[in-house]
Amino acid sequence: MSDPTARPDPDAVLDAAVQADPASLRRSVAAGAIGVFVHWFDWAVYAYLATTIATVFFPSENEVAGVLSVFAVFAVSFGIRPLGALVLGPLGDRIGRQRTLSIVIIVMSVATLAIGLLPGYATIGVAAPILLVVFRLVQGFAAGGEFGSAASFLAEYSPRARRGFGVSWLEVGSLAGFLAGSFAFYLLSVSLTAEQITAWGWRIPFLVAAPMGVIGYIIRTKIEDTPEYRALAATGSVSRSPVTDLFRTNKRQMLQAAGLMTMMHVLFYSVLTYMVNYQTDHLLHSAESAALLSTFASLLGLLLVPAFGRLSDRIGRKPVMVGAAIALLVVATPAYLLMQTGMIGTVVAVLVLAVILSAILGTHAVWSAEIFPTRTRQGGLSIAYNVSAALFAGTVPFFMTLLISGTGSLIVPGPYLMVAAVIGLVAALSMRETAGSGLLQAQDLGTDPAAPSARPVPSSSDGVRS
Repeated sequence: MSDPTARPDPDAVLDAAVQADPASLRRSVAAGAIGVFVHWFDWAVYAYLATTIATVFFPSENEVAGVLSVFAVFAVSFGIRPLGALVLGPLGDRIGRQRTLSIVIIVMSVATLAIGLLPGYATIGVAAPILLVVFRLVQGFAAGGEFGSAASFLAEYSPRARRGFGVSWLEVGSLAGFLAGSFAFYLLSVSLTAEQITAWGWRIPFLVAAPMGVIGYIIRTKIEDTPEYRALAATGSVSRSPVTDLFRTNKRQMLQAAGLMTMMHVLFYSVLTYMVNYQTDHLLHSAESAALLSTFASLLGLLLVPAFGRLSDRIGRKPVMVGAAIALLVVATPAYLLMQTGMIGTVVAVLVLAVILSAILGTHAVWSAEIFPTRTRQGGLSIAYNVSAALFAGTVPFFMTLLISGTGSLIVPGPYLMVAAVIGLVAALSMRETAGSGLLQAQDLGTDPAAPSARPVPSSSDGVRS
């Protein structure tokens, strides 16, 4: 008779965590990517409609103060994300990826719908901006759990040999959502007058985003949890205290992931958001040409991100990420020098930076997911991503504007990117190669003497597929 207290056999657990069939893989990609699509669609719409939202929700006596208030609300939603990550990330390590993905997207969708239906300042007075802040806080809290949940889900569902390609669709969803939000703003601009947009047209994108979230919720509730998580559940290896376990045993992995993500955040916001303001304010290009170049950079990313994800499957995560970090370190300042030569130089420089960004986007999520054990993966990814985002993502326009104002030099964004490149390069060089490796580690299977205790989890509904 077998010993009921014996630790599970690692080989048996790995054999049980079988890869999903092709149809399930397609559903898993859709389930993982649709949440970030909705989030970035909302993000882009809010940013583009900032002036209109200021008019609707804040007193009209001071237009500048109103716009600043809208962006302050925007910043607050970034600031709340680490708290959402601290709650929702470890929650996914306790109850499963599929459940937290469903919770996150329905909370984001309800808050987005509420903003679309919210009366303005002229109707309900000071309650309007207060409720706007509340709903943006709810969105930001939920968004704090989106990346870690989706990245863990896609990594654990993707075939080992094509995991980089599978996880890269997470960032394809981000870019597609950003582009869709930009296109929605364009359609509003060409279809309605400024008065119509202010009166009711601004609500349309938010009301459209909510049903997309419901569709995402339905997709996410119709798919099983990941093979790796079901393996933990079947063997009673799910962590009792994911936050404690994470900070006790995986601090190094969190710092490494945060280093990669810092480089990604700074370059992403430099190329796809701040670059429009840089071109119009400092290079004196037209807003139309700046927006068009941003669109081309995003479209290029849609093509290249999965290609770089697949390349990382073939040659390894480290060569792709180290190569991208070195390229950014070398190219960053010359790119901003090239922009000073005119529109052609700006186009070349931005597209070169977009290629480097695509390499980073195609690799950072899968490599970060692979270095964490399954028991703490979602919490580690969520905290690393959102803390680095709160510190280095939304602050990019502020710091670059401050540096240009303080130095009088238009090339200082280049050195700023170089600092981010050094942070990413140090992190990448400190990390082990993980391409082709299994996701269940010694800490997950109880073969690591230092592994924390686990709690048994009923496996009646989450049993491992044969």
